[in-house]
Amino acid sequence: MLKTHYRLSLERIEKAAEKIDSVFLQTPQYVDDALSQALGVRVVLKVETLNPIRSFKGRGAGLLVSEADPHTPLLCASAGNFGQAMAYACRKRNIKLTVYASVHANPLKIEKMRHFGAGVILHGDDFDAAKLEAKRAASQSGGRFVEDSLDIETLEGAATIGLELLKFNEPIDTLLIALGNGAMVNGIARIFKARSPGTKIIAVQAQGAPAMVESWQQKKMITHERVQTIADGVAVRIPVQQALDDMEGLVDDALLVAETSILNAMQLIHLHTGVVVEPSGALGIAALLENKDRFHGSTVATILCGGNVTEKQMNDWL
Repeated sequence: MLKTHYRLSLERIEKAAEKIDSVFLQTPQYVDDALSQALGVRVVLKVETLNPIRSFKGRGAGLLVSEADPHTPLLCASAGNFGQAMAYACRKRNIKLTVYASVHANPLKIEKMRHFGAGVILHGDDFDAAKLEAKRAASQSGGRFVEDSLDIETLEGAATIGLELLKFNEPIDTLLIALGNGAMVNGIARIFKARSPGTKIIAVQAQGAPAMVESWQQKKMITHERVQTIADGVAVRIPVQQALDDMEGLVDDALLVAETSILNAMQLIHLHTGVVVEPSGALGIAALLENKDRFHGSTVATILCGGNVTEKQMNDWL
């Protein structure tokens, strides 16, 4: 049966940009000739790294915080970029924020959360363990736990990327979008399926963290005991059920990409564009590397959605 009702409102997406800090909006989008030649595909890049947190997350977090009660402390869990975005937005409104992150979280991202004024508590071996602790702490403290991809504002903010891509000066055949908890995929897919239904929406996740893709493909919740990927921004063990429900009727396909492809994609992006992306930001190009024949000759857009890497990671990976 064709899905006709979505929790994500087109009207609210249209209005979202009015409440988001302009530093995160109207980001560069262009055909990269060098990447296109290397991949045999017309590659449209949307660059979301040229802002204070080097990530697209500022859109959704900014919208969420703009509508939050300023007197209620906020708590969240993050692999890094959502926590930074929340910290940046909460500092502007003088709202108390505590971010829970894994003990193995990217130290650069942790440092920037603290720089923007958040309290940071490191707990557990991965993001999902940190999230459980954050929920427990919120229930005991009376603060509000906010969750990326569950709180609707995170999707609405991400959807503004789609609004901007819809203004691109030529049709886009396929969108390759990194899939973590699902806010970016579902936000962009919602606006594209309404305004450009011929564009295929393909979610991309790392092979070492396949829970969201497997759950979507098999139409049931699938969890994993651990994840093993350098792409910390999409390293989800336990899917958000609401995000899986949101994907229904919006996402056409989902791909898993290998670690070697992610590294190769990061290097290729850096070589041809000069842009440094973190592993999660390279998933779309990794998918093109693994599926050149499938996409050959078409116009494919992808979002370089994050660029937070440590100096050591840059030396090791690039």
